[in-house]
Amino acid sequence: MRTEHTPGSPASGDGEGGERVRPEQEAAATMELIGEPGRLPDQRVAEGLVEISALTQAPWQSGVGVIAPYDFALDRELWRWAPDDISLYVTRLPFVPVPVTVDQASALSDGDGAARATRDLLAPEPLVVGYACASGSFVHGAEGQRRLRQAILDAGAPAAVTTSGALIQALEALRLRRIAVVTPYVDSVTDRLLAYLAEHSVQATSSVGLGLLDHIWRVGYSEVVQAVREADRPDAEAVFISCTNVLTYDIIAPLERMLGKPVLAANQVTMWAALSAVGRRAVGTGQHLLEATAHRAPAV
Repeated sequence: MRTEHTPGSPASGDGEGGERVRPEQEAAATMELIGEPGRLPDQRVAEGLVEISALTQAPWQSGVGVIAPYDFALDRELWRWAPDDISLYVTRLPFVPVPVTVDQASALSDGDGAARATRDLLAPEPLVVGYACASGSFVHGAEGQRRLRQAILDAGAPAAVTTSGALIQALEALRLRRIAVVTPYVDSVTDRLLAYLAEHSVQATSSVGLGLLDHIWRVGYSEVVQAVREADRPDAEAVFISCTNVLTYDIIAPLERMLGKPVLAANQVTMWAALSAVGRRAVGTGQHLLEATAHRAPAV
């Protein structure tokens, strides 16, 4: 059931360090090494080709840890914001046998669960850990978001961001205070988001909720675009599309051109904040958030 609310109604920079072998350099060297069919790898087929023994380092990569809900289905979307030399280490929170409600969001926001997931990610040494769940990070308000992020840090993450914390960082970076909101949620969950925004002095000029209790990742681009058109208001400075299980990568830039204002999305702000925390830029042509903050990193 789709619901709409208006105010007053019910409720690729490089990493630091020495010279490293980049993926494209290794690929070129590998192509040289292949040579003619039937030749052994250590046989030169032309003057100046690189031997295997010359590749003393593996191609450099940095890691971003991602804690996702058990029903998260959009791993590939997160990767689209990642530069080529960034790897995502994704783990999931334990299954909760409830639909997408306040109860589910509360269960996902458990600090002990986030801490366990963080420790599961530490072996490959991520530079930052992102909690990729909007409702789980706003359901208990601003203080709940801070507790959740601190639990990740206390578990050993070198840096930490949450989706809802990243949203506020993005709004502050763009100096936005009035936004229209689109969610896939039922009213009770959407209301928690509006209350969270209000705690940060952000006014929701309107909101549209799709009323979904499950299978959110199946929502198509056309339905998201329609919801954004319904939610937008002339006094809204931007539009936010909530939930990391909503596909948005391909429609952010077209929506911004259509509306003439920034469009922020849950996965976008999560990846933007996580990468910015370690001095990197997210990949997304024509996305206002990424282009407007290209030379700035948010505080975390």
